[in-house]
Amino acid sequence: MASEKRVAIVTGGASGIGFAFSSKLAESGYAVVIADLRGAQEAAAKIVEAGYDALGVTVDVTSEVDTTRMVDEATKAFGGLNVLVNNAGLFTTLTLKPVDQISAAEWMKVMEVNTLGPFLCIKAALPALRASGGGRIVNVASTSPIKGTPFMQHYTASKGAVIGFTRSLARELGNENITVNAIAPGFTLSEGVLSAGMEERMGESARRTSRSIQRDQVPSDLVGALVFLASDGAAFITGQTIAVDGGGVCL
Repeated sequence: MASEKRVAIVTGGASGIGFAFSSKLAESGYAVVIADLRGAQEAAAKIVEAGYDALGVTVDVTSEVDTTRMVDEATKAFGGLNVLVNNAGLFTTLTLKPVDQISAAEWMKVMEVNTLGPFLCIKAALPALRASGGGRIVNVASTSPIKGTPFMQHYTASKGAVIGFTRSLARELGNENITVNAIAPGFTLSEGVLSAGMEERMGESARRTSRSIQRDQVPSDLVGALVFLASDGAAFITGQTIAVDGGGVCL
């Protein structure tokens, strides 16, 4: 990584898991660009108030114009880009339903945000990552496609696509000093999950009893894996999906 002050973009970084990622990266010495549809500037202000470098950018990750502007604003503000975290995704607004009750429009909306979004962000970020001499791409997947989660087939399929995309892109970009890995969280009690009441809908098994470590997962459980994958210590790790779910799945 070329620049002394490393720069990271976190999509969906204004709340929940994304804000936990943004905060920990800032504490670890990164200038953080929080890209989100809502609340980006307010979230960045909290990090700045804590004494770190941050910028909020309002971004729709399904818009090529927005994702290009996101990278332009990051490089203009901080001089480069070293890490892209593709965290934005649709989950908390979804309801459990049989596959034959999912409309084509709902299926396509989930795919648009959860698969087109990371693709557009990566496409926009690659020139800046290359200009920095390489970098890290970390995609947020899920344990859903690993376990096989029923009644959320659109979400499960989208996160399975993220895992496949991660593996293929790692092979494509390896010779450019750009690593591509994924973090697969288990069911996490983020603020979005709690406000939507999803912890009751998903049930006790998803939350605790199916895990080796039988407690609820919270956003802070995921930050260690991210900071490691973004670091020089992970320079020879690429194409991997790390399940961070208290031992709910074993890869």
